[in-house]
Amino acid sequence: MTTDNLTLQEALKKYFGFDKFKGTQEKVIQSVLDGQDTFVIMPTGGGKSLCYQLPALILDGTAIVISPLIALMKNQVDSIRSHAESDKIAHFLNSSLTRTQAKAVKSDIIAGHTKLLYVAPETLTKADNLEFFASTNISFVAIDEAHCISEWGHDFRPEYRRIRSMIEAINKNIPLIALTATATPKVRVDIVKTLRMEKPSEFLSSFNRDNLYYEIRPKGKKDDVLKSIVQVVKKMDGKSGIIYVQSRKSTEEIAKLLRVNDIKAAPYHAGLDAKVRNNTQDDFLMENVDVIVATIAFGMGIDKPDVRFVIHYDIPKSIENYYQETGRAGRDGLEGRCIAFYSYKDILKLEKFLRDKPVAEREMGNQLLSEMIGYAETTACRRRFLLHYFGETYDDTHCHEHKMCDNCRYPKQQIEGKNDVKLILEAVDQLHENCHIKEIVDFILGNQTKSIQDFKYNKLSLFGKGKDQSAHYWNSIIRQALLNDLLRKDIEQYGIIKLPDAGRAFVANPVSFMISLNHDFVQEEAEAVAAVAQAANTSVLDRTLFKLLLDIRKDVAERKNVPPFIVFQEPSLEEMATRYPLSVDEMKAISGVSEGKARRYGSEFIKAIKQYVDENDIERPMDFVMKSVAKKSKNKVTIIQSIDRKIPLEDIADSAGLSMEDLMHELYMIVNSGTKININYYLEEMVDEGVQEDIIDYFMEAENDSLDLAFKELEEDDIALEEIELIRLKFLSDHGN
Repeated sequence: MTTDNLTLQEALKKYFGFDKFKGTQEKVIQSVLDGQDTFVIMPTGGGKSLCYQLPALILDGTAIVISPLIALMKNQVDSIRSHAESDKIAHFLNSSLTRTQAKAVKSDIIAGHTKLLYVAPETLTKADNLEFFASTNISFVAIDEAHCISEWGHDFRPEYRRIRSMIEAINKNIPLIALTATATPKVRVDIVKTLRMEKPSEFLSSFNRDNLYYEIRPKGKKDDVLKSIVQVVKKMDGKSGIIYVQSRKSTEEIAKLLRVNDIKAAPYHAGLDAKVRNNTQDDFLMENVDVIVATIAFGMGIDKPDVRFVIHYDIPKSIENYYQETGRAGRDGLEGRCIAFYSYKDILKLEKFLRDKPVAEREMGNQLLSEMIGYAETTACRRRFLLHYFGETYDDTHCHEHKMCDNCRYPKQQIEGKNDVKLILEAVDQLHENCHIKEIVDFILGNQTKSIQDFKYNKLSLFGKGKDQSAHYWNSIIRQALLNDLLRKDIEQYGIIKLPDAGRAFVANPVSFMISLNHDFVQEEAEAVAAVAQAANTSVLDRTLFKLLLDIRKDVAERKNVPPFIVFQEPSLEEMATRYPLSVDEMKAISGVSEGKARRYGSEFIKAIKQYVDENDIERPMDFVMKSVAKKSKNKVTIIQSIDRKIPLEDIADSAGLSMEDLMHELYMIVNSGTKININYYLEEMVDEGVQEDIIDYFMEAENDSLDLAFKELEEDDIALEEIELIRLKFLSDHGN
């Protein structure tokens, strides 16, 4: 195909200045030029936009590009205009334009100046627009972010389901090109079916981004996570990055913290004025801002090739979200770091958001979330897990050799799992391939759940055959079997586990099957806190001093009649034995040590450390100290006064403009700073007295005050996380002050 006697290669050079195409771009463009319906699955950074931009410039008429976000349209239009002599070559038509501006856009289309027109699906719902397009020479229609069409996708938009009928109102013979960076096999089928594409040419590029390093970290206490983020960004030395969070408030809070620590950062969320968002986006592209702290909307269509890191402060709701957001790193082919923080508490919050959804939407949401949990907890190669999810086979040798994910960099010890894999496969068969993972685990453990009793699964021969192992162990076995295609998850039946032919062959002839157990982030949380503390120093843990501090803690705890963790938790002692604090101010810089704790318990420890340093002539390392955002003491005073007046905590949160989660964090910090609070009036209404006693008994024997560990221990007694958090507050106030 040529235009003005130019080959495609020459057209590419003329219009965009590139010497050669990437991947399947040339074949995709030729398909569009030939008038074929075309379906493109290409990862972020693969050059999807060029696949419709170049043919739009070559063909007669105007190409309509359906796009989900106004910000994305603006960026794409600015990009294409930068390659042309006139701005008239590309426009967008959406609700942000005045009537006069919209009229000017249509005039340029009629005059033949406009080759690319970006619209939102809502634009096509207006009869006058459809009538206008029907009378205009439309070369083809491109549907960007096509995964929004599918109810099985991660970002389903109902208006996308109506695109086909709107296209037919314009001209039913218009060729289509649908493009997406993230689509599972099920979503791909749904897109083609819904758009009623006629025998489309399909182009599936590999989802592998071998220049990205993937890492999941346990999400411990908020201050420790924030400190870890500051450390990561500081080490990047002014490079560009994105930090994704779930709430608007967190974007403001973390951006402010980064700025206090001399990092050029800005928040981005839907609550900001459109002009502010556009300016922030432009500042990021122009490198006036290094780090954007954003909700998930940011980044779609942002063509910034040198994003060096993407951090997820909150775990995403789906693997598609995660893949798309991490895909904004390293688009120039150089290394990008992708770090996500994971906690069971965040999963509970996401599950809670789904409770009020319609049944089908809730089931799909839970299914997508369970896959994200599987990815976070797996100890297999993360790249292999991601690609398997998108239906692609991957040999993890390359990732393992180049250590491009945390699991390949720090592999866990493997064990032989042949017999237990066989047992699980036989259990799935005995359950008639009709159960979810949780039901299979309950069955193999011998748990007498209502579902198992209702279906009389407890009468089957394999019921309870795996009771000698833990639920964590069997979840690991099932995840590994899924990853190796010995089991299959039926998405259309909301995650029912099936036994494919490969699984049946394994049962008939089992072979060696080495596995490593999934990450247990609840258990690893305490280790992570210590690791974060040590990462800030060039020194290593002084085990002699650490043992001395443990002895001192034990003596202090016995005198105060409190559990040792009330005095200082072990990760804090490990950090003391690394950084050698010699004053109350230095003690306050230790993770997990508030000013109240430093003053109440610190003197004996400081005295012992000073003597140890002097006697052993120790040269102390330079400390990394994260600057904190100044706290508004007035807010804390108001909270304490409100509790003294016995105002319900929900009302206190509302008055202070806080979520309940933020209020609980404030109360935790207040108690740790040495102030007693009395919330008994609230507990009497909210927590059964027997439950209170059970939780207090737990903390009296516990090694630390971790909520996740407490919940894991107490959830079998039907004790809610919120109840544990409240009683922990009471316990720390009563015994720690």
